[in-house]
Amino acid sequence: MARVRLARTAEVPAGEGRVIEAGGKSIALFNVDGTYCAIANECPHRGGPLGEGDLEGIVVACPWHGWRWEVTTGANANNPAVTVACFAVSVANEEVFAEIA
Repeated sequence: MARVRLARTAEVPAGEGRVIEAGGKSIALFNVDGTYCAIANECPHRGGPLGEGDLEGIVVACPWHGWRWEVTTGANANNPAVTVACFAVSVANEEVFAEIA
């Protein structure tokens, strides 16, 4: 695992997500009421950019076809057996980091 910097906290307002390229991966970073969550940016359905989807609570909807994912766990909201990668996130000195394999 490598700890990689994703963004400054101010770059991702509460209730929003961003697409971040870091550690050789495309990551969807979300701010859920001040708690930052990171999942793989690619929806398994057709590869839609999850970081560009609409966030409601802890669930993001893929902007391409509406598949819904819990940003805290990477689990599909309708079928939790289907998941996307979820990364451990930490915040230090107003910088957001993730543990990327």
